[in-house]
Amino acid sequence: MQFELTQEFLESIIQAIEKEDDAFLKSTFDDFYSEDIIPIFWELDNLQRRYILNLLDVESVARVISNLDETTRHELFTLFTPKEIARFISELYSDDAADILNTLPVKGREEIIAHIEDTETASHINELLRYDDDCAGGLMAKELVKANINWNVKQTIAEIRRQAENVEKLYTIFVVDDLDVLLGRVSLKKIITSKDTTNISQIYEPDIVRVETFMESQEVGEIMQKYDLESVPVINVQGKLVGRITIDDAIDVIKEQAVEDMQAMAGISTPVEEDDTVWKLSKARLPWLIIGMFGGLTGAAFMGLFEQNLVLIPAMAFFIPLITATGGNVGVQSSSLIVQSLANSDGIEESNWKRLKRVLLVAVFNAFIICTIVFIFVLLIGHPIKLATVVSSALFFVVLLASVMGTITPLILDKVGINPALASGPFITTANDLLGLAVYFGMASLLYQI
Repeated sequence: MQFELTQEFLESIIQAIEKEDDAFLKSTFDDFYSEDIIPIFWELDNLQRRYILNLLDVESVARVISNLDETTRHELFTLFTPKEIARFISELYSDDAADILNTLPVKGREEIIAHIEDTETASHINELLRYDDDCAGGLMAKELVKANINWNVKQTIAEIRRQAENVEKLYTIFVVDDLDVLLGRVSLKKIITSKDTTNISQIYEPDIVRVETFMESQEVGEIMQKYDLESVPVINVQGKLVGRITIDDAIDVIKEQAVEDMQAMAGISTPVEEDDTVWKLSKARLPWLIIGMFGGLTGAAFMGLFEQNLVLIPAMAFFIPLITATGGNVGVQSSSLIVQSLANSDGIEESNWKRLKRVLLVAVFNAFIICTIVFIFVLLIGHPIKLATVVSSALFFVVLLASVMGTITPLILDKVGINPALASGPFITTANDLLGLAVYFGMASLLYQI
C-alpha cells in the first residue's frame, strides 16, 4: 500500500523527536521505504532530519540522501563531517555517488573521497567524476559482473559470487578478453544449465548492443528504449569494458528529456523546478513571454493596416479570435506530432516530402469540415453570404498554412540542432496568429474589393 503523509502522523514524528523517543522512531521507520521518508523530510528542519538519520542504518541513510533534492541535501551535509558523508557515499552505486559529489565544491568533494576507506570505490568515483553528466560515461556505474572468455563455467560461477557482492541488480554477464575488451555477453540461464567444464567461449553471444563513453545520454536512452534493454555495457575508445548503464538510469534520462520538451513547448527556455527561486523561474519564462508580447503588438499594428476593412465591415471583428485561435491550435497539433515523431525515431527516417504530403491531406480534410461548419453558422446568425464566404475561406487556408508551418518548423529546428519542441510553444502560436490575420484580411480585401 502506498504511503500517504498525514498531518497527524507528521505531528507524532515531531513529538517523538522532541521527546527523544528513539524506540518509536526506529520501529516506525524500519517499515518504511527510503522513498517514503522524503515527504516527511520536506516538513522537518535540518536538525530533525539529522536526528532521524542517526537512528537509521547506513544503507538506509545512503538511499535517503540519494533521493533528496540537491538543495536539501546540501543543507543536510553541513551537519555532517566529511568522514560521515563518506560512509554514506560508500554505500551507493558509483554513478549515484559521483552524481552527488559532482554538485559539491571541489574542496568538499575531495575531502569526502579522501575518507572513503574502500580504495576501489574511491577509484571508481574519481574516474566517473571525469565525465560530463550528459554523456554515457557520466551515466554509467562501475559495478558490474564480467567473465573472461577463457574461463569455464565453474570458474565463472565462482567469480560471479565474488563480483556480485557489490552488484544489487544482476542483469547479464559481460564477456571480455585478457585486455578487458568487450566481446559479448552470456546469460545466467546458459551458465546454470551448462556443464562445469564448458568454456564461456562456447556459450557466449558475441552480438551485443554497446555504447561509447562519449555518447550523449539522450542517445543512450533511445538505444535502450529501442532494443528493450535492462542494461547496456559502456566501452571506451579502445573497446574496453568500463561500466554499465541500467534501465533505471535510462528512465531518468528519458523523463528528464520529456520534462525539458514539455517545458520548451510551454515556452520555458531552461529546465526549472517548481521550488526554484523566483528569479530563476522568471528568467526561464520571460524570454518567450516577451517574444509573445512583441508578437501581439505586431498583430495589433498589423490589424491597423486593415482599419478600413473593419470600418466598412465591423462584423469582421467578431471572427478575429476564431481565425487566430484555429491557426494556433492547428499549428501546435501539427508540430507536436512531428516533435513526437522525432523523439521516437527508431532509425528509419521518413522523407520530409512524404510527411508534408500526409499533413496536407489531413489539413484539407479538416479544413473542409471546419469551414463548412463555420459557413453555415455565420449564415444562421444572420450575416450576409459574402461575409460567411470570407470567414470560411480564410479558415480553410489558415488551416492549410498552419499545418505546413507546424510541420516544417520543428524539422528545420531539428536540422540546425535546436530543440524542435520549441516549435510547439509560443513561437508557432504567435507566427500562426500573424499568418491567420494576413489571410483573413487579404480574403476580405479580395472579395469585398476594398
